[in-house]
Amino acid sequence: MSQALITVIGDLMLDRYWFGAAKRISPEAPIPVINIQETEDRLGGAANVALNLRSLDQSVVLAGAIGNDADGERFMALCNAHHIPTECWTNHAHPTITKLRIISRQQHMLRCDFEEAGITHQTDAEYHARLLKWIEQSAIVILSDYQKGFLSDPATYIAHAKAHNIPVIIDPKGLDFTKYRGATLLTPNRSEFEAVVGICPTEEVFIAKAEALRAELDLTALLITRSEEGMTLIQADEAPFTIPAKAQDVYDVTGAGDTVIATLAAMLAEGKPLTEAAVIANIAASIVVGKLGASQVTVDELNAAITSRERAHHLVLTLDELQAELKAARANNETIVMTNGCFDILHKGHVTYLNEARQLGDRLIVALNSDRSIKALKGDNRPIMDQESRATVLASLSAVDWVIMFDEETPENLINTLLPDVLVKGSDYTVDQIAGANAVLNNGGRVELLSFVDGYSTTKAIEKIKHNSK
Repeated sequence: MSQALITVIGDLMLDRYWFGAAKRISPEAPIPVINIQETEDRLGGAANVALNLRSLDQSVVLAGAIGNDADGERFMALCNAHHIPTECWTNHAHPTITKLRIISRQQHMLRCDFEEAGITHQTDAEYHARLLKWIEQSAIVILSDYQKGFLSDPATYIAHAKAHNIPVIIDPKGLDFTKYRGATLLTPNRSEFEAVVGICPTEEVFIAKAEALRAELDLTALLITRSEEGMTLIQADEAPFTIPAKAQDVYDVTGAGDTVIATLAAMLAEGKPLTEAAVIANIAASIVVGKLGASQVTVDELNAAITSRERAHHLVLTLDELQAELKAARANNETIVMTNGCFDILHKGHVTYLNEARQLGDRLIVALNSDRSIKALKGDNRPIMDQESRATVLASLSAVDWVIMFDEETPENLINTLLPDVLVKGSDYTVDQIAGANAVLNNGGRVELLSFVDGYSTTKAIEKIKHNSK
């Protein structure tokens, strides 16, 4: 990642976790009794943003307020342990904001907040001047507002950064977004956005209100996170760009917004365009929601997820690449299904067949006859679609995990090498006619015959095209 400095300014918190087992109900009240077995302290609030940046190997400095208390000392110890430089202001009138979460079997049972409203440092001119100096040294500034008081007047930081041509990214809170006017990018979630602009009953209303808010606040861009609907990026003079959510088991959304804004900043510091940075931030969010509590995404995790996503757009593999994929899939006890065919002029019958084949296991390989193979089988007038076109269309289907081409008239050698758990062909074959069936059966696998959709075939499609062209 880039070593350009990112300054994070905002509300600092200590996240405290108590983990235990809830095995009985209290005799004193109808509440569970939790036997605490483990405790853990983590950096929270704006500090979790900084920690996400450090997990991405990004240079960062963290600014905010802590109390003159034991929790403040614990907070600073965690910053030091994670190698996060700080410019913290010690507030003698308020405690360090601490969030205690009691968790049993990965379920949040209770949260206790230890805080007092009204934290402000604005009267400390010397400290304020130091923050402005940090901004001047930064490539990007993040304002992480949890509405605890430290960012009650963000306009000074926005103006100072803009005067030095430094982008400002803000995770906003509250009903008054006008205080963020002139920022580079705002990243509200949908609830925060609709609390400001009103409920959006349709996508058209949502986009219209988002574009109006961006213009009203003079933002370069607005990125709205939308849970299972992904994210929508609104930029001046650009069409709205919605990034679909990546399917993921969600264990905990705590801190997901911190991960999004940190990843955005890290990618922008690397020089990536905003659209690409948003796509990568969406991937990072899909990783972190699979973890418990306010967590972070590592460089290795993010790179692996990006590689996986890129590979999803290049699913036509060589034999070596496919064998590597199968090794990983089998390590996860996934059932491998394989079928083969020409798939020339893909039609409804093909798609239905492939969907049914995919339902027989966890992963589907499609072995595709190359152009050379089809010419040998069907003559010089076939295929209608070249092998690259056929492979690309197949790889775009959600049912298909991998495509591999073969030049022989049958994929028998390929099947003997890959040995899928399930070999699938159409019901116009018998098992003894299917190439590779014996090898699969002898390896403990099975062969499945699927019916085709009546009325659909490539030959009929070609005949209809010829007839209509007369």
